[in-house]
Amino acid sequence: MKNKSLIIIGVVGGSGSGKSLLSNTIVEELEEIDSQRVTVLSEDHYYRNNSHLSAEELSLLNYDHPDAFEHELLKSQLKSLIAGHDIQVPIYDYSTHSRLKGEFHPVSAQTTVLILEGIMLYTDKELRDLMDIKLFMDTPMDVSFIRRLLRDQKERGRTVDSIVSQYLETVRPMFLQFIEPSKRYADIIVPQGGKNKIAIDIIRSKVKELLRHYD
Repeated sequence: MKNKSLIIIGVVGGSGSGKSLLSNTIVEELEEIDSQRVTVLSEDHYYRNNSHLSAEELSLLNYDHPDAFEHELLKSQLKSLIAGHDIQVPIYDYSTHSRLKGEFHPVSAQTTVLILEGIMLYTDKELRDLMDIKLFMDTPMDVSFIRRLLRDQKERGRTVDSIVSQYLETVRPMFLQFIEPSKRYADIIVPQGGKNKIAIDIIRSKVKELLRHYD
């Protein structure tokens, strides 16, 4: 049975669409509720652990396909959280494409609002059904690509050639095949990036309404 004190907000969009900015903005706006009980959880933590594969095999994987994520583990942990239990979220290392052994990020069952952000969350009906509010970041693809290009160079030490190659081979095709179509499941489509004031006001009002309803 769902723990009525927990509200799950889904934030989905392509890579570089501004999901993290929107999620962090929502946290700032909800601080008046209780900043210590608003948590952001990224789908990226649930990339499959491929530490058993060789470097050559890793290079052939499609990290922009729904199968790249262990959604079964994510759903299991969300259900545990909903049932009132703390969870231990795996930590993914992009440099090795594997999970850090023995290291976890704890999420408390005292969480009031969980902001779940990722690229493939809405491709899974069971995940969608666990969410109270579903948002979609509708950002132009050229803007998203530039953000991804800058991020991957700065944070992940990748070359321009490798970023462009991956974008053309998997990121863009998978966006068109899976992510863009999943927009139809969203309750709110957010244009103009993560600082869209009107969208933020709507989200804050809806969260407050849900909290009153659950009390």
